[in-house]
Amino acid sequence: MEQTLKISKIKDGTVIDHIAAGKALKVLSILKIDEKSNNYSVSIGIRVPSSKMSYKDVIKIENRNLEKFEVDKISLIAPDASISIVKDYEVTQKYTVELPARIVGIVKCHNANCITNVKEPVSSEFTLVSKKPLVIRCNFCERNMSEREILGSL
Repeated sequence: MEQTLKISKIKDGTVIDHIAAGKALKVLSILKIDEKSNNYSVSIGIRVPSSKMSYKDVIKIENRNLEKFEVDKISLIAPDASISIVKDYEVTQKYTVELPARIVGIVKCHNANCITNVKEPVSSEFTLVSKKPLVIRCNFCERNMSEREILGSL
């Protein structure tokens, strides 16, 4: 007998699909969604079977649209994620996240001596060096950061 896992449809909001299995909670964290978030309902599927990825995570957020900087953060955690905008139970827009070539004000540089970490009014700024493996370079101190370091600073 075949079993189907089902997360109910949302009327209006955002669906984040094709998140690497096990990363949904990190996505919720960077979106600042937790048990105190009472403006919208959230459905989470963790390790959902997927023909494309073996297993994936899915997040549905009712009555919330994402800002560009939030989508940029998601791309650092889940570079293969897709975003669907839902209005009146219908998907009105769907796109895949893209790692930006320039990452401004999202990631904190791990170099304690970097100008962005010494009380100067300067936002962090990085350039994408490599998508796989994920590596970015600070535009100020030229330090490379790996995926593990990036995830730790979000």
